[in-house]
Amino acid sequence: MHPQSPAMPRHSAPLAPTRWRALAASLLVAAVLAGCAAPAARLAVYDFGPGATQPQVTQRMALAPLLLSEVEAASALDSTAVLYRLAYADAQQLRPYAQARWSMPPAQLLRQRLRESLGQQRSVLAPGDALAPGTLVLRLELEEFSQLFESTQRSAGLVRVRATLSRSGSPARVLAQTSFVQQQPGRSADAAGGVQALAQASDAVILHIAQWLQEAGAAEPTP
Repeated sequence: MHPQSPAMPRHSAPLAPTRWRALAASLLVAAVLAGCAAPAARLAVYDFGPGATQPQVTQRMALAPLLLSEVEAASALDSTAVLYRLAYADAQQLRPYAQARWSMPPAQLLRQRLRESLGQQRSVLAPGDALAPGTLVLRLELEEFSQLFESTQRSAGLVRVRATLSRSGSPARVLAQTSFVQQQPGRSADAAGGVQALAQASDAVILHIAQWLQEAGAAEPTP
Protein backbone atom coordinates (compact mmCIF):
# COMPACT_ATOMS: atom_id res chain seq x y z
CA MET A 1 0.00 0.00 0.00
CA HIS A 2 1.31 3.38 -0.97
CA PRO A 3 1.45 6.11 1.63
CA GLN A 4 -1.27 8.70 1.11
CA SER A 5 -0.51 12.35 0.66
CA PRO A 6 -1.62 14.58 3.49
CA ALA A 7 -5.04 16.10 2.83
CA MET A 8 -5.10 19.79 1.98
CA PRO A 9 -6.91 21.91 4.56
CA ARG A 10 -10.40 22.84 3.40
CA HIS A 11 -9.95 26.56 3.84
CA SER A 12 -6.41 26.97 2.41
CA ALA A 13 -6.21 30.03 0.18
CA PRO A 14 -4.13 30.38 -3.03
CA LEU A 15 -0.86 32.30 -2.81
CA ALA A 16 -1.13 35.99 -3.54
CA PRO A 17 0.49 37.22 -6.81
CA THR A 18 3.23 39.00 -4.87
CA ARG A 19 4.08 35.78 -3.06
CA TRP A 20 4.21 33.90 -6.38
CA ARG A 21 6.65 36.46 -7.74
CA ALA A 22 8.84 36.21 -4.63
CA LEU A 23 8.87 32.41 -4.89
CA ALA A 24 9.79 32.51 -8.59
CA ALA A 25 12.63 34.97 -7.87
CA SER A 26 13.97 32.73 -5.11
CA LEU A 27 13.97 29.71 -7.42
CA LEU A 28 15.77 31.70 -10.13
CA VAL A 29 18.48 32.85 -7.72
CA ALA A 30 18.93 29.29 -6.47
CA ALA A 31 19.35 28.04 -10.04
CA VAL A 32 21.96 30.71 -10.85
CA LEU A 33 23.91 29.93 -7.69
CA ALA A 34 23.84 26.23 -8.48
CA GLY A 35 25.22 26.95 -11.93
CA CYS A 36 28.02 29.08 -10.53
CA ALA A 37 28.95 26.36 -8.09
CA ALA A 38 29.35 23.76 -10.88
CA PRO A 39 33.02 23.27 -11.85
CA ALA A 40 33.87 24.93 -15.18
CA ALA A 41 36.16 23.36 -17.77
CA ARG A 42 39.68 24.64 -17.24
CA LEU A 43 41.32 26.54 -20.10
CA ALA A 44 44.91 25.42 -20.76
CA VAL A 45 47.32 28.12 -22.03
CA TYR A 46 50.55 27.06 -23.79
CA ASP A 47 53.75 28.59 -25.14
CA PHE A 48 57.01 27.17 -26.57
CA GLY A 49 58.57 26.52 -23.18
CA PRO A 50 61.38 28.32 -21.32
CA GLY A 51 63.97 28.13 -24.10
CA ALA A 52 67.64 28.13 -23.12
CA THR A 53 68.11 27.61 -19.38
CA GLN A 54 71.90 27.93 -19.27
CA PRO A 55 74.00 30.98 -20.31
CA GLN A 56 75.90 30.44 -23.55
CA VAL A 57 79.20 31.98 -24.58
CA THR A 58 78.75 33.59 -28.00
CA GLN A 59 80.64 35.81 -30.43
CA ARG A 60 77.90 38.17 -31.44
CA MET A 61 80.21 40.57 -33.30
CA ALA A 62 81.30 37.81 -35.73
CA LEU A 63 78.06 38.07 -37.71
CA ALA A 64 76.45 41.09 -39.32
CA PRO A 65 73.45 42.72 -37.58
CA LEU A 66 70.07 41.52 -38.78
CA LEU A 67 66.66 43.23 -38.83
CA LEU A 68 63.99 40.68 -37.93
CA SER A 69 60.64 41.89 -39.23
CA GLU A 70 57.32 40.96 -37.68
CA VAL A 71 56.27 37.48 -38.78
CA GLU A 72 53.29 37.62 -41.11
CA ALA A 73 50.55 35.01 -40.88
CA ALA A 74 47.40 34.08 -42.73
CA SER A 75 44.19 35.27 -41.08
CA ALA A 76 43.31 31.70 -40.07
CA LEU A 77 46.53 31.53 -38.03
CA ASP A 78 46.32 35.03 -36.60
CA SER A 79 44.77 34.08 -33.26
CA THR A 80 45.66 32.23 -30.07
CA ALA A 81 43.63 29.14 -30.99
CA VAL A 82 45.40 25.76 -31.00
CA LEU A 83 44.45 24.38 -34.41
CA TYR A 84 44.32 20.87 -35.83
CA ARG A 85 43.40 19.10 -39.06
CA LEU A 86 41.89 15.65 -39.60
CA ALA A 87 43.88 14.35 -42.58
CA TYR A 88 41.84 11.13 -42.61
CA ALA A 89 38.50 12.98 -42.78
CA ASP A 90 38.73 16.59 -43.98
CA ALA A 91 42.28 17.93 -44.25
CA GLN A 92 41.08 21.22 -45.74
CA GLN A 93 39.37 22.32 -42.51
CA LEU A 94 41.23 23.91 -39.61
CA ARG A 95 39.55 23.15 -36.28
CA PRO A 96 40.24 24.83 -32.91
CA TYR A 97 40.48 23.06 -29.57
CA ALA A 98 37.79 24.36 -27.23
CA GLN A 99 39.86 24.38 -24.02
CA ALA A 100 43.40 25.10 -25.28
CA ARG A 101 45.02 28.40 -26.26
CA TRP A 102 48.47 29.79 -27.05
CA SER A 103 49.69 32.58 -24.79
CA MET A 104 50.03 34.76 -27.93
CA PRO A 105 49.48 34.17 -31.66
CA PRO A 106 51.91 31.55 -33.07
CA ALA A 107 53.59 34.11 -35.35
CA GLN A 108 54.62 36.12 -32.29
CA LEU A 109 55.79 33.01 -30.42
CA LEU A 110 57.88 31.99 -33.44
CA ARG A 111 59.46 35.43 -33.76
CA GLN A 112 60.22 35.56 -30.04
CA ARG A 113 61.95 32.16 -30.18
CA LEU A 114 63.84 33.04 -33.36
CA ARG A 115 65.05 36.34 -31.93
CA GLU A 116 66.31 34.53 -28.83
CA SER A 117 68.16 31.98 -30.96
CA LEU A 118 69.71 34.39 -33.47
CA GLY A 119 70.58 36.84 -30.69
CA GLN A 120 73.15 34.36 -29.41
CA GLN A 121 75.17 34.90 -32.61
CA ARG A 122 74.48 38.45 -33.76
CA SER A 123 72.72 41.71 -32.96
CA VAL A 124 69.06 41.35 -33.87
CA LEU A 125 67.26 44.60 -34.66
CA ALA A 126 63.53 45.27 -34.43
CA PRO A 127 61.28 47.24 -36.81
CA GLY A 128 61.70 50.93 -36.06
CA ASP A 129 65.39 50.66 -35.14
CA ALA A 130 67.82 52.86 -37.06
CA LEU A 131 69.36 50.92 -39.96
CA ALA A 132 72.68 51.38 -41.68
CA PRO A 133 72.57 51.11 -45.49
CA GLY A 134 72.79 47.49 -46.60
CA THR A 135 71.56 45.99 -43.31
CA LEU A 136 70.36 42.43 -43.64
CA VAL A 137 66.56 42.08 -43.34
CA LEU A 138 64.76 38.79 -42.65
CA ARG A 139 61.03 38.50 -43.38
CA LEU A 140 59.01 35.41 -42.53
CA GLU A 141 55.52 34.28 -43.53
CA LEU A 142 53.88 31.60 -41.38
CA GLU A 143 51.92 29.48 -43.85
CA GLU A 144 50.98 26.45 -41.73
CA PHE A 145 50.90 25.84 -37.99
CA SER A 146 48.64 23.01 -36.97
CA GLN A 147 48.42 19.55 -35.45
CA LEU A 148 47.84 17.09 -38.29
CA PHE A 149 45.98 13.89 -37.38
CA GLU A 150 46.85 10.97 -39.66
CA SER A 151 44.42 8.81 -37.65
CA THR A 152 42.48 9.12 -34.41
CA GLN A 153 45.59 8.07 -32.48
CA ARG A 154 48.50 9.45 -34.56
CA SER A 155 49.29 13.11 -35.07
CA ALA A 156 52.20 15.45 -35.81
CA GLY A 157 52.95 19.13 -35.43
CA LEU A 158 53.28 20.72 -38.88
CA VAL A 159 55.04 24.07 -39.37
CA ARG A 160 55.69 25.71 -42.76
CA VAL A 161 57.48 29.05 -43.07
CA ARG A 162 58.52 31.09 -46.11
CA ALA A 163 61.66 33.20 -45.61
CA THR A 164 63.03 36.14 -47.58
CA LEU A 165 66.47 37.63 -46.93
CA SER A 166 67.31 41.05 -48.35
CA ARG A 167 69.49 44.12 -47.77
CA SER A 168 67.92 47.41 -46.83
CA GLY A 169 68.02 50.20 -49.35
CA SER A 170 65.89 51.93 -51.91
CA PRO A 171 64.93 49.63 -53.41
CA ALA A 172 65.70 46.69 -51.14
CA ARG A 173 67.83 43.96 -52.74
CA VAL A 174 66.58 40.40 -52.31
CA LEU A 175 69.44 37.98 -51.59
CA ALA A 176 67.61 34.67 -51.13
CA GLN A 177 64.18 33.18 -50.62
CA THR A 178 63.11 29.69 -49.56
CA SER A 179 60.57 27.68 -47.56
CA PHE A 180 61.01 25.48 -44.50
CA VAL A 181 58.72 22.58 -43.58
CA GLN A 182 59.03 20.52 -40.42
CA GLN A 183 56.88 17.78 -38.89
CA GLN A 184 57.34 16.36 -35.40
CA PRO A 185 55.28 13.44 -34.05
CA GLY A 186 52.91 14.16 -31.17
CA ARG A 187 53.34 12.21 -27.94
CA SER A 188 49.56 12.05 -27.49
CA ALA A 189 46.47 12.57 -29.63
CA ASP A 190 45.28 15.69 -27.83
CA ALA A 191 46.06 19.39 -27.42
CA ALA A 192 48.99 18.78 -25.05
CA GLY A 193 50.64 16.45 -27.53
CA GLY A 194 49.96 18.87 -30.36
CA VAL A 195 51.51 21.94 -28.74
CA GLN A 196 54.64 19.98 -27.76
CA ALA A 197 55.03 18.72 -31.33
CA LEU A 198 54.48 22.23 -32.75
CA ALA A 199 57.07 23.71 -30.38
CA GLN A 200 59.60 21.06 -31.44
CA ALA A 201 58.82 21.60 -35.12
CA SER A 202 59.26 25.35 -34.64
CA ASP A 203 62.66 24.85 -33.00
CA ALA A 204 63.70 22.65 -35.94
CA VAL A 205 62.61 25.35 -38.41
CA ILE A 206 64.54 27.98 -36.45
CA LEU A 207 67.68 25.84 -36.55
CA HIS A 208 67.39 25.51 -40.33
CA ILE A 209 66.78 29.24 -40.72
CA ALA A 210 69.99 30.02 -38.80
CA GLN A 211 71.96 27.65 -41.03
CA TRP A 212 70.35 29.05 -44.17
CA LEU A 213 71.24 32.61 -43.18
CA GLN A 214 74.92 31.69 -43.10
CA GLU A 215 74.72 29.73 -46.36
CA ALA A 216 72.95 32.67 -48.02
CA GLY A 217 75.82 34.98 -47.17
CA ALA A 218 74.40 36.51 -43.98
CA ALA A 219 77.63 35.71 -42.12
CA GLU A 220 79.54 38.23 -44.23
CA PRO A 221 80.14 41.70 -42.73
CA THR A 222 77.78 44.40 -43.96
CA PRO A 223 79.40 46.18 -46.96
